[in-house]
Amino acid sequence: MNLINPLDRGHVLVVDDDALFSESLSRNLADAGYHTRVFQDGPTTLNHLAGDPPADLVLLDWKMPGMTGIEVLQRLRTRNVEIPVIFLTVLNDQIYEEAGLLNGAVDFVEKSRSFSILLKRIELILGGRRQSDVEQPAFARFGDLILRYESHRAVWKGEAVDLTLTEFDILVHLVENAGRDISYRELYDIVHGEGFLAGEGEIGYRTNVRAFIKRIRQKFHQVDIDFSLIRNYPGFGYSWRDERD
Repeated sequence: MNLINPLDRGHVLVVDDDALFSESLSRNLADAGYHTRVFQDGPTTLNHLAGDPPADLVLLDWKMPGMTGIEVLQRLRTRNVEIPVIFLTVLNDQIYEEAGLLNGAVDFVEKSRSFSILLKRIELILGGRRQSDVEQPAFARFGDLILRYESHRAVWKGEAVDLTLTEFDILVHLVENAGRDISYRELYDIVHGEGFLAGEGEIGYRTNVRAFIKRIRQKFHQVDIDFSLIRNYPGFGYSWRDERD
């Protein structure tokens, strides 16, 4: 199925073996202005994406026969395909959410959530998530770090750091507030939108943020094993250490 809407807000792939659910979701997305394409298994999705088609976001079911959603995500990231992935699942244990985020997903939404919640997440990811009344510069330097805002790229000591869009947004918030302790809740709101209620409450959003920070640190360590500018304050959150300290 390929549903097209002339509003053209982006191309979304729906990957789910539940035909009724995926058809309903696809129609809702089309009504909201998105081009949609539905797939019911992992291999077909991977074959489609290998052809480099227009695709801005993947909504991916976790439990599918043959190849699970996490396996699909891992293969995409192994191929350096960085299309944002949101997991849609009935699994609500935080261990699944953490596994999805650590493997490169940008969000994890339970299927029981309303379509309006999912739509808000999609808009945060595909829309101008860093909206500002002040015109954003093309890039900025913070010590050894260069942030390229237009392309959502980070360069550390001359080496590119391969961040996802969500990871870049979290990094920007930390760096632009260097020296300030930033709470788990504040960082969580960057990913999910202000006021969103985590499935596991306070424990849930802390786990979510920790998974993102862990991936960001790992990616910096890949280019600089001595990187240590992201500090953790247990029970509260994180901060970017001012290099002048």
